[in-house]
Amino acid sequence: MSIPQIRIPAIYLRGGTSKGVFFRLQDLPARCQVPGPARDRLLMRVIGSPDPYGKQIDGLGGATSSTSKVVILSPSTRPGHDVDYLFGQVSVDQAFIDWSGNCGNLSAAVGPFAIAQGLLPAARVPERGLCTVRIWQANIGKTIVAQVPVTGGQVQETGDFELDGVAFPAAEVQLEFIDPAADGPDEGGGGAMFPTGRLVDELEVPGVGRFEATLINAGIPTIFVNARDLGCTGTELQDAVNGDAQALARFEAVRAWGAVRMGLIRHVAEAATRQHTPKIAFVAPPADYVASSGKAVRAADIDLLVRALSMGKLHHAMMGTAAVAIGTAAAVPGTLVHRAAGGGTRTAVRFGHPSGTLRVGAEAREGDDGQWRVTKASMSRSARVLMEGWVRVPGDSF
Repeated sequence: MSIPQIRIPAIYLRGGTSKGVFFRLQDLPARCQVPGPARDRLLMRVIGSPDPYGKQIDGLGGATSSTSKVVILSPSTRPGHDVDYLFGQVSVDQAFIDWSGNCGNLSAAVGPFAIAQGLLPAARVPERGLCTVRIWQANIGKTIVAQVPVTGGQVQETGDFELDGVAFPAAEVQLEFIDPAADGPDEGGGGAMFPTGRLVDELEVPGVGRFEATLINAGIPTIFVNARDLGCTGTELQDAVNGDAQALARFEAVRAWGAVRMGLIRHVAEAATRQHTPKIAFVAPPADYVASSGKAVRAADIDLLVRALSMGKLHHAMMGTAAVAIGTAAAVPGTLVHRAAGGGTRTAVRFGHPSGTLRVGAEAREGDDGQWRVTKASMSRSARVLMEGWVRVPGDSF
């Protein structure tokens, strides 16, 4: 029996160093406008998952964590916000979508999408200058403020802003992540930026060893470890880690045990179905290295080295939400990130990643109760529409 395809309005956008398929909530089939199996099945079919071959040939995914993403946007029902933003990280080879966290890179594309799709009143969009878009990040319940450049009343996408990890320059989109520490137990600790109450914990991971870790909830739950403790230098590129099955297994074991310590899961086995969060990253003091583009990165030009894994693989650059965690941890004296950056008082940090460098700012303070809080973190990204129209899926996909 032949099942005809249906078509759904969609836009394929690059945001930062990621790409994803963006939908307006109202354009999805009725039963896919609410959370549940039908919505997940539809979005997985759009991306081409699950694919046992790991290529996502029969969908719009690019077979990496950076390109296997979906976004659903709608006018915000929350006072003081313009748009509600829901992000889904689609597994490449398994049948699930992880809705547990945000994508900081695709956050840069939300404001441009909202303006172009009329989700803001026309009176709010200037003829020229910056348009402020207040975004409610629905996965984690946080506010993001985007400053989107506008020319001739339209989103400006071209420009001279360069972002390591993206081949071509574009227009700069400034992002502020307001109060980015987690609030609820699902994000890891009932409002505590450091869910264990310590800036540095000692983790003992069976088969890996015992070592220090900073467990932080800011931007996205993240586990920071020293590169040397896991046999790394901090200058690694993707092939050095992603081609080493034993190294990946060690990192995943650390991530799973760290997730238990953070209160994100109860048992290490649950980490297999929660791949998007927490992230695991390893840090080291500055060192010279050659980025994946062939660009030389000098130790004198950075404060520290950071490498992070996403969905079980070393990321080709740096996740935006993990960058928020890096900036926040660097601002708090005593964390492993702060130590690797050389200590001192910091409101911004520039770190080296596999594709080059990135600067992120954060404002953190210690309260009278001894708990650290971050008021906001900021960074610049860029975004561009790659394709718009309709995505087609078989009518029985959901």
